[in-house]
Amino acid sequence: MYETTTELAELQHLLDSSVERASAHLRSIYLGGERPSTLTAAQLTGALTGMCTLSVSTVTARGEPRISGIDGHFLHGRWIVGTDRSAAKARHLAARPGISAAHMRGEALGVFTHGTAVPISPPDAADPEAQGWPAVLEHLTAHYGDSPVNWDGVNVVYYRIEPQWMTAYCPEPEKLLAER
Repeated sequence: MYETTTELAELQHLLDSSVERASAHLRSIYLGGERPSTLTAAQLTGALTGMCTLSVSTVTARGEPRISGIDGHFLHGRWIVGTDRSAAKARHLAARPGISAAHMRGEALGVFTHGTAVPISPPDAADPEAQGWPAVLEHLTAHYGDSPVNWDGVNVVYYRIEPQWMTAYCPEPEKLLAER
């Protein structure tokens, strides 16, 4: 868990406001049972430790959706994702930075995020230092055992997803958090 008290409060506000703005159908799923089927910001950051496999969706120039898998790291209340600069999703995000991401663990957890992909790694980021790139690179290097910028044949670009909407569906938070 990397989040500060302020970041947790901002994430909690985002989670709450996203459910409030959701459709009646979605609210009935999240709020319709005996107790809410959601996670608090603190529970969510505790559940999203390490690398999480995400399904991300981008859009082609013709407005056609494209979905693919990607490693996701939840740091400071935001998803961090990377891909090779030659990948279709990198070209899509360079032209149209809107992105949706989903992390699911069967029926136990579903984290759904819609937002904007902001480049944080050099040379794509206007100010990598201000984007927190050094700390992100340190985390990635510790996780993968080698810096992703050193991988042979890979010209990686990393993004932070700035969410406009995020929900965390979890019908049994205590069970999920006990299993980690």
